[in-house]
Amino acid sequence: MRKVGDLPSAVGEGGAVERRLAGHIPVVFLDYDGVLTPIVDRPEDAVMSDDMRITLRELATRCSVCIITGRDRAMAQQLMGVDDLVVAGSHGFDIWTPQQGSISDDRVSGFLDLIAEVTDRLRDDVGSIPGVQIEPKRASVAVHYRHVAPEDRDRVGDSVQTLLAENSDRVALTPGKMVYELKPNIDWDKGKAVLHLIDVLGLGGDDVLALYLGDDITDEDAFRALRDRGIGIFVGRADDPEVGDRDTAAEFVLGSVDEVQRFLASLGR
Repeated sequence: MRKVGDLPSAVGEGGAVERRLAGHIPVVFLDYDGVLTPIVDRPEDAVMSDDMRITLRELATRCSVCIITGRDRAMAQQLMGVDDLVVAGSHGFDIWTPQQGSISDDRVSGFLDLIAEVTDRLRDDVGSIPGVQIEPKRASVAVHYRHVAPEDRDRVGDSVQTLLAENSDRVALTPGKMVYELKPNIDWDKGKAVLHLIDVLGLGGDDVLALYLGDDITDEDAFRALRDRGIGIFVGRADDPEVGDRDTAAEFVLGSVDEVQRFLASLGR
């Protein structure tokens, strides 16, 4: 583990990433929010730019590209404005590929009623608090509190903790940037999701080197999972109050979405 502020840049640094990729076929896994589009005030406004869309499509002609996000998969595809890239929503539980269409994970099928129940409870408990945004997904539900007044944030957190305590054997919490995400209490994270995708998509060859770009706490599991078989790249700045100079399992850093685009544009050329 290293501090974010101590990581070398994925661009420059004597071409360290390029040297690691020499002789390998890159496979690129990308988080969505904060990586392909800036964090915005309202989740539904996180529309990917035309330039980033062009960059991704060009990259996909050179190597495999997979978007892996905690968002609902259909919503992520709508925000991206693409229908020709692999997208894994709900942290990898809901996969879509241009060749195979939807590849759903049966592990969540038994939890759909639970997610609906939790969503209804959250709407009753905190839905009326000004600034709260409740985002239902296929395999989870997120409670965004970025726009909640500071004096009301404890109320949101307390309600979430109460719900968790009452359903500790069924529901788990995934914290994020100004968001609580409640999901089925299954042994699953983005690290396991990436390894699952590598297997499902047939990308496990010895000549393949995976790259994972992420900006949030949930991405740390993916960085750790790929430590011996890929490269983790953290997206963000240590002087960002929402990031801080925290520990990370990533090996390199990119400071912004613009840097991500430049990095992806140069990859595989």
